[in-house]
Amino acid sequence: MVKLLEELGELANGINKERQEQIIDSIGDVYVVLTILSMQLGLDVETCIYMAYQEIKRQKRQDD
Repeated sequence: MVKLLEELGELANGINKERQEQIIDSIGDVYVVLTILSMQLGLDVETCIYMAYQEIKRQKRQDD
């Protein structure tokens, strides 16, 4: 969890300073850390992403 927060901080820094290469690297790092975290928790990261996306789509339809 601490590693995830560290990588998110680097992403925020890259966005704030408009450093495209840092943003790309940080997004990749966040994805890798989330993948490892999900595995440690016995979850599949792709399933987590799919479920979150479905929830966002459902909420968006309700807002329209």
